[in-house]
Amino acid sequence: MERLILNKLLNWKNSPYRKPLILKGVRQVGKTWILKEFGKRYYDNIAYFNFDENEEYKQFFETTKDVNRILQNLILASDQKILPEKTLIIFDEVQDCPKVINSMKYFCENAPEYHVACAGSLLGITLSKPSSFPVGKVNFMQIDPMTFTEFLLANGDKNLAVFLDQVDTIEPIADAFFNPLCEKLKMYYITGGMPEPVLMWTEAKDVAAMQASLSDIIGSYERDFAKHPDIKEFPKISLIWKSLPSQLAKENKKFIYKVVKEGARAREYEDALQWLVDARLVHKIYRSSAPKLPIAAYDDLSAFKIYLVDVGILRRLSQLAPTIFSEGNRLFSEFKGALTENYVLQSLIPQFDVMPRYWSQSNPPYEVDFLIQHENDIFPVEVKSEANISSKSIKKFKELFPDQVKLRIRFSLENLKLDGDMLNIPLFMADKTDKLIDIALKQQKLYNRD
Repeated sequence: MERLILNKLLNWKNSPYRKPLILKGVRQVGKTWILKEFGKRYYDNIAYFNFDENEEYKQFFETTKDVNRILQNLILASDQKILPEKTLIIFDEVQDCPKVINSMKYFCENAPEYHVACAGSLLGITLSKPSSFPVGKVNFMQIDPMTFTEFLLANGDKNLAVFLDQVDTIEPIADAFFNPLCEKLKMYYITGGMPEPVLMWTEAKDVAAMQASLSDIIGSYERDFAKHPDIKEFPKISLIWKSLPSQLAKENKKFIYKVVKEGARAREYEDALQWLVDARLVHKIYRSSAPKLPIAAYDDLSAFKIYLVDVGILRRLSQLAPTIFSEGNRLFSEFKGALTENYVLQSLIPQFDVMPRYWSQSNPPYEVDFLIQHENDIFPVEVKSEANISSKSIKKFKELFPDQVKLRIRFSLENLKLDGDMLNIPLFMADKTDKLIDIALKQQKLYNRD
């Protein structure tokens, strides 16, 4: 499979400021595969050390901080070759190895000629703990589920992926591309972006194997819940996890603890929810009171929405059968567009440095699905999964904050177009949003100049 993060990894390899790398991402998202593939393509060889399979390797980091001694011990124990600049050293499953993580400081300071990359399944949990950590001595990189563009490449639709990459003006897309892209997007809703289910579908077109793979991934996540250091949190994490389809199916998708369990209170469940956030299994999106910078200063910490890491995981967790694919556009609008909102957020997060927010007011009720920060501007985003694309909330938002809104963005099944300050992006172009915003702003300037 072609993963676009390979370009980022190559930039890391060639950077004069390169430090040891920590690659973060949920279980089964492809961290190990991508590091090995990167090593095969761009290094003479790979030296791979898995601290879950070979726990004895941990002792080499416990007895010394001398990088040369550590490497000598690893070479002798594993019979692998390690050469400066030419070998990619991969330390895998390091989440339970604080000494290994801490050693990155010494690799950075005393042996920068060695290229080291670390990965682990619950690194977000590990890194959130106050422990000895090499602050400023590592580079971080996040690997997310496969984007729709990556899905197209895996599915053999390179022509469609190339077409999307080459769009450089805001104008309607010809039906010859538009209609197949809508069909492929429905496939992506079914499989999601986790590499193994995508592989099961794209290589063998085996729906049963794809379903089983998604179930296995969900099972592995649920087994991880027991790794919370406080065993009393385990059932709470499970209850929150199982409530997510119901939370997202509600008209107002603000997270409600009573949906988790009757009588549940925030203080009883907030630690369990934070564990899921730190594990990156869910995304927490805060309500913003105004589109101003810094965006975090306007967060309402008591109001937030929760989305899953992947739309395919959400579909499987919601027990929606793949046969829904054949029922027109029902897949896009199922349980009040929850799949579509989750897909759009999943597409936006890797493109922007700042986590999106949402905006709402209660009297009268209005809600804008997302606010995204692009450079120093904040743009309201509305997600429309049905034929009706009237945008009362986003119109109200513009009335309330006229000076802050350069462009309004709507995702829908309508074609690509710029109507005044309203940019309509077809859902299948969600992972091109950053680029499309730049194109739309340039077109706006040209239009206003004329």
